Amino acid sequence: MTDAAALLQTRPEGLFCPAGNFYIDPSQPVEKALITHGHADHARAGHGAVMATAQTLDIMAIRYGETFAASREVASAPKMVGDVRVSFHPAGHVLGSAQIALTHKRFGTAVITGDYSRSPNPACAPFEAVPCDILVTEATFALPVFRHPDPAHEIARLLASVAAFPERSHLIGAYALGKAQRVIMLLRLAGWDGPIYIHGALQRLCDYHISQGILLGDLRPATISRGQKADFAGQIILAPPSAFAATWAQRFPDPVICFASGWMQVRARARQRGVELPLIISDHVDWPELTQTITELDPAETWVTHGREDALIRWCETQGRVARPLRLLGYEEEQD
Repeated sequence: MTDAAALLQTRPEGLFCPAGNFYIDPSQPVEKALITHGHADHARAGHGAVMATAQTLDIMAIRYGETFAASREVASAPKMVGDVRVSFHPAGHVLGSAQIALTHKRFGTAVITGDYSRSPNPACAPFEAVPCDILVTEATFALPVFRHPDPAHEIARLLASVAAFPERSHLIGAYALGKAQRVIMLLRLAGWDGPIYIHGALQRLCDYHISQGILLGDLRPATISRGQKADFAGQIILAPPSAFAATWAQRFPDPVICFASGWMQVRARARQRGVELPLIISDHVDWPELTQTITELDPAETWVTHGREDALIRWCETQGRVARPLRLLGYEEEQD
């Protein structure tokens, strides 16, 4: 182990920095938490104090209410927390997402990536490569089979289907934070300037993105009054995937069920969800991007968590790199 390993310990609550007396993305309420981004498996309510980007703090307030923590602090510039210099750097995952760099004058620098993506995402700031001695990386898609296609190609497939079936509606399952807004912006970039209909569960986070200067265009409520079903023929509707299990989806004319996720590369998952048009659009790094990141940063150690750890650790070993699994508890498999 390098001296930098003294920066971080694994505890039941999650990653702990003893030199700063705080946790990063803890799975249980703690006295002080630094949060990488607003997804529920990283950002939880009930902490004493929370430090995060301004956008992540706003998102947590939207999701959990204004009293989600006893106190909050915006991570706007590097600062000393205890004996550790803490800085936040864009992760390219969702709006407000950040990697957290911890630097100690004796132990070096550790970077906790949270979830990250190196693919262009018009809905958030791009990933920043941060040199470090220890890289803590996610492994959501850490198998060589996962190679995400160009999202513009997936949107082109969607629009081709809309053109081919003008009598049908197209319902897209997309998670409320990040994925929904990215799909909307990809549609706009592809030339779809008509209305996009959204489920009510997406409204508040879409409104927040708009308030942050993210242009989403004409969004309308996906509600149907009596006799209006035919009005949704040829239209695009976004909803959280949970809505498809209810009768809500049956209100629309002969819907083409779509799902935007990196997991749609696994055909069995698409079949299990009854997805007719899988859209492989991911907000996580795929296998080439994972290995590119480790090669580019060249850390003394790579710590792997939140996903398929074994394959990436084995790859590190074949490259002569030191790696270890964290196997942190409390992290659900993010559905992306």
